[in-house]
Amino acid sequence: MRLGEFGSAIAQIAEEKGIDKDKVIETIDAALAAAYKKEYGKKGQHIRAQFNEVDGSAKFFKLLEVVDESVREFVNDAEEGIEEKQKDTENGEDKLPRFNAERDITVEDAKKIKKGAKVGDILEIALESKSEYGRIAAQTAKQVIIQKIREAERDSMFKEYKEKEGEVVSGTVQRIEGRNVYVDIGKSIGVLFPSEQIEREHYRIGQRIKVYLARVESDPKGPGITLSRIHPEMVRKLFELEVPEVFSGTVEIKSIAREAGARTKIAVFSKEEGVDPIGSCVGQKGTRVQSVIDELIGEKIDIIEWNENAEKFIAAALSPAKVLSVELNEERRESTVKVPEDQLSLAIGKQGQNVRLAAKLTGWRIDVVGNAKDMKEELPVEAEEIEASIEASTEASKDKEEPADAAASAEAIAGKEVKEEKKKKSKKVKE
Repeated sequence: MRLGEFGSAIAQIAEEKGIDKDKVIETIDAALAAAYKKEYGKKGQHIRAQFNEVDGSAKFFKLLEVVDESVREFVNDAEEGIEEKQKDTENGEDKLPRFNAERDITVEDAKKIKKGAKVGDILEIALESKSEYGRIAAQTAKQVIIQKIREAERDSMFKEYKEKEGEVVSGTVQRIEGRNVYVDIGKSIGVLFPSEQIEREHYRIGQRIKVYLARVESDPKGPGITLSRIHPEMVRKLFELEVPEVFSGTVEIKSIAREAGARTKIAVFSKEEGVDPIGSCVGQKGTRVQSVIDELIGEKIDIIEWNENAEKFIAAALSPAKVLSVELNEERRESTVKVPEDQLSLAIGKQGQNVRLAAKLTGWRIDVVGNAKDMKEELPVEAEEIEASIEASTEASKDKEEPADAAASAEAIAGKEVKEEKKKKSKKVKE
């Protein structure tokens, strides 16, 4: 291999695997050290290799730790040391490691090599460089490189996706095993468990979907990525993608209450005067909010303006129902909301969904009460109006009937007179 080709190969591996170049060089150093120890080293030795990526050469060093009687046990007779070790093990006592000349060096000998050496220091003793290795040593180096590269790649992926935790990413459904859906999100694959899926949503292989990175954990086989489609924060991230004002921070989403697949309520607030927070989220002809709804398979979204005044905020949170009054209990954070009797079912919602979401959104316990008193006051007025209209209609009908009767009687009288004249004429003609 010509000079510089090794360096190019290292750079290519680093780019393909998405790992740092220095990590690749560290991996080569570890592989060369393992091969050197396998071919030329001795048992117990600690060897370090230093690879030169420019010319492809390598230097080797034996590492020795400076020790004394406080950290090592010095035994002259090996058999005696083994017997003592067995006895101490039986007694349950901890024993100091035995001195090994291949990896340890005494303080006196260390000072001859390096002045000022003390216990705990590591000395490097240069070894003769070798360029010829056997098949077993080469196989050992290969295994070390593969293992180290995989570990570095796994650590790199974990770090990358750990930084993206809490974000929404696009992915492709790779496979479906039982009810678990595996989504390809780029360099890794995440799992969408049944508990994190929207009800009534069906997935197919190759389908493009947006998912929320709920949790990223370290795993021997790679980063364990748990995905979600029901997390409330997913709605916030989708609005950040669709609404520039939310992404820039001009419009802030203060709180979110979500029942995935059915309905979501969000409270928005504008930090700048003249910016309509609700209009910004809805968009022209509802295009912005419709994009979010389409991504969430038709989930209804209520956008409410956030208000510091708890009474106004609670009243707005119960929309589309009209609220007459709100009474607060600050100590218990409870509120009693009065609505017209005909608006009671609308305020509560189907199976209590509307008031439940409003309570989550505001952080207050909400009791909705129908105001029957107002309805009773309104009913007599309506009854009087109905009676008056009935009387007016009967009088009008009488007025219409009288002229009709008079006309009918006049016609009858005229008819009788005509008949009598005809009879008189016929008598005269006979005579």
